[in-house]
Amino acid sequence: MAVHAHPDDESSKGAATMARYVAEGVDVLVVSCTGGERGDVLNPALQHDPEILRDLPEVRRREMAEAVRILGVRHTWLGFLDSGLPEGDPLPPLPEGCFALEPIAVTTEALVRVIRDFKPHVMTTYDENGGYPHPDHVMCHTVSMSAFAAAGDQTAYEHAGPAWQPLKIYYNQTLTQGRIIAYHDAMEAAGIESPFREWISRWEDRGERTITTKIECADYFEVRDRALMAHATQVDPDGTWFKMPLQMQKDIWPTEDFEAALSYVPVEVVESDLFAGLGTPQRASELATSGDQHIVYDGRKEA
Repeated sequence: MAVHAHPDDESSKGAATMARYVAEGVDVLVVSCTGGERGDVLNPALQHDPEILRDLPEVRRREMAEAVRILGVRHTWLGFLDSGLPEGDPLPPLPEGCFALEPIAVTTEALVRVIRDFKPHVMTTYDENGGYPHPDHVMCHTVSMSAFAAAGDQTAYEHAGPAWQPLKIYYNQTLTQGRIIAYHDAMEAAGIESPFREWISRWEDRGERTITTKIECADYFEVRDRALMAHATQVDPDGTWFKMPLQMQKDIWPTEDFEAALSYVPVEVVESDLFAGLGTPQRASELATSGDQHIVYDGRKEA
C-alpha cells in the first residue's frame, strides 16, 4: 500500500517499484489522501484551457484514473480536501476544513479502515518532512505512521474492521542528494545542460537520508514516465523531470530507494526487496493478525 498526498505523487515517487511488483503478481493499492483540488496547473500549455479552469478537480480525477491504468495498481481516495501550498511572508492560514487541519483521529480512522480492508504487508509513505514541506505531505506522513500503529490494535477504532498489522513501513527517498548529484555529473560529462544545479545549491537545507532499501526497477522507468505524463496538468513535458535521457537514468541509477521507518521483522541494510524478511505470504499474514508483534527495527531512533 502506497499512501500519497495528491494525485500525481504516486507517479513521481516509487512508481517504477510499484510497476515492477505488479508485473511480479503483487497486489498494490495506491491511497490518495486528497483530490489535489487546490493544485496549480503546472503545464504551461494547459494553463488557459477552459475545461481545466472550469473543473480542475474532475480533470485531476481523470488523470489519476489513467495513471492507475498505466501502473496496473488499485486505487482509492481517502476523501480529504487539498490544503494548498501557502505562499507569502508571513504565510497565510490554511483553509478551513482542509486535510492538514483535520483532527488526527479522523484521518487515522479513515486510513485504518483502508488498511484493515486491503490488508497490506508493506506500506510506503513520506518521511517526517513530507519529502518537501507541503502541509498535505507532512500530514500524509503523520496519518500514515498513526494508522500503521493503530491498524493492528483491535481496541483502536473497533468499528473499522478486524485488526490487521502491516509488518513494514518505508519512506520514499527517490530524490536523494546522491542520486541528483550523480545525474548532474553525468549530464555535464556528456555535454548536456543539467537542470539540477540549483537543486544541489540548496541541498544543505535538506540534508541526506539513510537508504536501507534499493529496488532494481530500471525496466519500468518508461512505465513510470507514462504514468507521470498522464497527469498532464501537473507535468511540463519540457520540464526538469524529462531533461535527462532515459537510458542515462537507467545506467546511472537503476533503482528507486527507500528508508525503512518501522518494521516488525528484521531489516538488513541494504535490502533489495520491500518484502525482505517477511517469509511466505501465509507466514506474513499469520504475523499480521497474531497480536503478538513487536517492533524490531525503528529507523527513526537510529536517525
